Amino acid sequence: MYISKINQEHLTYDQMTQLLFSSIHDDQLKGDCIFVAGSSKAVKYRLPKAVELYKQGRAGKILFSGGVKWQGNEYTEAEELKRGAISLGVPEKDILIETVSLHTLENVLASLLVLNREFHLHNTRRLLVVTTSYHMRRLHLTLKTYMPEWISFTLCPVDDDNTNEDNWFLSETGVKRVQGETGKLIRYVKQGALKDEDVDIHLNKGANI
Repeated sequence: MYISKINQEHLTYDQMTQLLFSSIHDDQLKGDCIFVAGSSKAVKYRLPKAVELYKQGRAGKILFSGGVKWQGNEYTEAEELKRGAISLGVPEKDILIETVSLHTLENVLASLLVLNREFHLHNTRRLLVVTTSYHMRRLHLTLKTYMPEWISFTLCPVDDDNTNEDNWFLSETGVKRVQGETGKLIRYVKQGALKDEDVDIHLNKGANI
């Protein structure tokens, strides 16, 4: 079913799980760059995955995106991630950052200039995308909507403590995040801000979502 046809109010927990998590997996391909979207917990969850991919030789550069300075932090998300990557053994020459974006769409838009300066966009073929698993569907659609159509994406989702496919419905935090993410995804697609996509959602007999 296409996202634009979904009514969030009628979704069951199983259907929300299918909407956000189905068909999100790492295809194991190599790319030009590892793209990491920042967040308040990105250093804890997303940084280790990015460094792991880099050390596996999946891509030769890492781009950290994020301009928010979270309370108590001296540095932006991207700067914090860069400092963390260096401490984990990634050479500074292989780290790119953008420090102006404030949300997912700006992560993508602001990173286009960085990618162009480093690789030239017409030479860029594949990005390895790192974010938390519940955020990956929306980030992927944002990339597909606003980046050049010849660029492909390998999805490298990261699990956090309480908002994963198999446990988000067990905590108030997880439920709030998934319901919020589901609402944003559906709303942005219906507004035309994101490309529509056919997702694997199973309907109960007689259900109308």
